[in-house]
Amino acid sequence: MKKELAETIRNYNQKGWSPATSTNYSFQENGQIWVTRSGIDKSKVTEKDFIIVNNQAESIGEFAEIKPSAETQIHCDIYSLFPDAKVILHSHGIYPVLVSTRLNDFIQFEGFEIQKGFAGQNSHTALVQIPIFENNQDMRYFSECINVRKEELVHSCFLIKKHGTYAWGKDLFEAKRHLETLDYLCQCWWEMNR
Repeated sequence: MKKELAETIRNYNQKGWSPATSTNYSFQENGQIWVTRSGIDKSKVTEKDFIIVNNQAESIGEFAEIKPSAETQIHCDIYSLFPDAKVILHSHGIYPVLVSTRLNDFIQFEGFEIQKGFAGQNSHTALVQIPIFENNQDMRYFSECINVRKEELVHSCFLIKKHGTYAWGKDLFEAKRHLETLDYLCQCWWEMNR
């Protein structure tokens, strides 16, 4: 998994979805949560750039001295709330960030063929609603918000205002599909509403 996820991260960096040292990515395997180290150049990510954290987002074992990103707690919360999640991708794609400056609480899509990229969506005619969370560096506050709005997270993704997106899936392919679907739909929304 590390090799495939590292390649995905480098590809997303080329798209401009991981500017500077931003974003973080994780996977869960054999009961362990692996997350990218904080503050690294995502264009050069390798298999060696993943560390193990516990459910409290603390690095453990041989990685205990390496500080994970503060947002690692978001990954831990998603894995706790959605046991089927095995991969989480966090992007700073420009269109979701721009869209989030214009909306509060959620963004809606309807009639787009690519909506079927979300698990469980079988028709482009359905109304899809994706939650938007306020950006907050207090991870306890953020954890509470995710818990309160869990029932809204039916499409395995959400936006954080002026920040970026989180998407997850039962494997890397599904997580990528959710993230890329959301990014594309946000680009469509932005072009139609600017």
